[in-house]
Amino acid sequence: MNRALALGQYRDAKYHPFEGVDRELKDIFEGGLTVDCTDDYGALNAANLSGYQLFISYAEFSDTPVAPEQEAALLAYVAQGGGLLAIHNGISLQRNSALASLLGARFTGHPPYGPLPVAACGEPHPITEGLVPFVIDDEPYRFDMNPLMKPSPLLEYEHEGERWPAGWAHRFGLGRVVYLMPGHSRSSFLHASYRALLLRAGLWAAAGSGEEAEI
Repeated sequence: MNRALALGQYRDAKYHPFEGVDRELKDIFEGGLTVDCTDDYGALNAANLSGYQLFISYAEFSDTPVAPEQEAALLAYVAQGGGLLAIHNGISLQRNSALASLLGARFTGHPPYGPLPVAACGEPHPITEGLVPFVIDDEPYRFDMNPLMKPSPLLEYEHEGERWPAGWAHRFGLGRVVYLMPGHSRSSFLHASYRALLLRAGLWAAAGSGEEAEI
């Protein structure tokens, strides 16, 4: 069984506690990936990451940069064929400039929480194949996209009469990176359409430089 490592914050989470979300991630990927959950950034080391096909970032926002050796280990892990799935606040790894480049964008803020119509966009992609538009209650994150990464758009949401990015994917070296915007709280992970999307995204990213994941 392939394995995933998920990182979140259990104690003193300012906005996005990992408890509850961790159990949903395990359930979503059951049968496809065994998910180990931690709040220990020390798990980001080459020896440990080598045992996983996917790293899931649900990291909480912080002003403290990721330690240089942990940053280097994660960059090397993806470049050498590992997968990265960042969910909602998981983009907070942007506090390190190199990790911001890896993610493909920077979070800049969000209007109030509310219902968001979400639909596939861009060219056909294995992650969004057959996706039926859905509505999810969540935070409408805004981003500055990195023009150098040129990620493939996956999702967009409608808010205040405009459409905004809600998900993208790209390759980084031999690895694959996916970002999905919804995920403010456990309730987002209970949405059937979003659960299916998370599964497809994680399996695609975990395929790395090998064969396409069976999704």
